[in-house]
Amino acid sequence: MNIKLFQVDAFAQQAFTGNPAAVCPLDEWPDDQLLQQIAQENNLSETAFFVPFEKGFRLRWFTPLQEVDLCGHATLATAHVLFHHLPHLLKDKCSDITFYSNSGELQVQLTPQGICMDFPAVPNKVITAPSDLLSGLKGISPVQVLAGSDYLLVLDSEQQLKEIQPDFSAWVNLDLRGVILTAQGTNHDFVSRCFFPKLGVNEDPVTGSAHCQLVPFWSEQLNKNEFNALQVSPRTGQLNCELKGDRVLLTGLCVDYLTGEIHV
Repeated sequence: MNIKLFQVDAFAQQAFTGNPAAVCPLDEWPDDQLLQQIAQENNLSETAFFVPFEKGFRLRWFTPLQEVDLCGHATLATAHVLFHHLPHLLKDKCSDITFYSNSGELQVQLTPQGICMDFPAVPNKVITAPSDLLSGLKGISPVQVLAGSDYLLVLDSEQQLKEIQPDFSAWVNLDLRGVILTAQGTNHDFVSRCFFPKLGVNEDPVTGSAHCQLVPFWSEQLNKNEFNALQVSPRTGQLNCELKGDRVLLTGLCVDYLTGEIHV
């Protein structure tokens, strides 16, 4: 079996920034074990697979260790591949895509500002932090601790956020997916970093799905619905975000890195 592979830097304006994702178009689904082996071999935070389905495409995402229910940057990368490399698969809908995922239908649109994704918002609740969560911060005390799909820790400043070096071993066995650190930005509305050691991704460069939780939080804090956000990982990545009811609109750009073929 030969499978096309596109590697795309998502939420990026130039190569070697943003979050790299592998995208593999398929005609039909092979065994899940093969999908997981490909994701492990790619060794990127996410590999996306899609097949034509109903009026769009069934989309799935795999980390090197397991399948996940939602991934923003790999969805952005997949849409980029369809819009710019495989437009014949879109038929008459050249600027809109419907993805069918484990998180429901995801609408994606090509706009003059970039590719805009319509994702479900994730509500937050204030919690008492588990001891392992706090120990991973190595003595730094968060301003606030919340939980949604991930733990969300609010820090004092962008500088503190950039300098922190978490103890990932403390976070491997947390019950939620991962840990988001955030602070109000200096030149952006807010900044963040995201960590998913239990998924085999200690620090994710740019995490679209985390912004489904970040945007509702910062909307309450800043009393606004539109944001310019920056994920301050070593690669960095910019996202334009909007809270629209119970949905979060995420807009970003992509840069091609490579195209190839997998032989299995």
